[in-house]
Amino acid sequence: MGLLAHIRPLPYSCTRCTELEKAIGVGVGFSGAWYRSQKEHWIGWLSEYDRPGAYRRETKVLRGASYAYNRIQCAPMLFWLSEALSAPEAQLDKAFDAVLKAPSKGASQCAALRRILPWHVVESRLKRKKYTLSEKLQVKVSTLF
Repeated sequence: MGLLAHIRPLPYSCTRCTELEKAIGVGVGFSGAWYRSQKEHWIGWLSEYDRPGAYRRETKVLRGASYAYNRIQCAPMLFWLSEALSAPEAQLDKAFDAVLKAPSKGASQCAALRRILPWHVVESRLKRKKYTLSEKLQVKVSTLF
């Protein structure tokens, strides 16, 4: 199951992620963000992953989810994924604080978050995630429209 398929059934918004966006002024409602949720941000980012798209990526080599996770420059986007996957509150608290303490937006905030929530931690939560029938059906229906 690809990362995009895992993300589709997750909730659109998460309370702590919204708090983080407001605290750092990055994400939904800031700097002309085109997306209405970090879930939509992920879906947009990953659905253009195999072509340059809005992010002007190199497309000669297809890379996996780990590569994508480690290249994202939006801390709320990364935080949302862990929160949506029900990461332990203690880890979310540490990641939240690390982002707030980072010296600047973008790369340094994401690096601070990834020190606490590295890909292997997120990947293990993705592998253990059990989707309900309702969540699975929601994804199938949403792909029809």
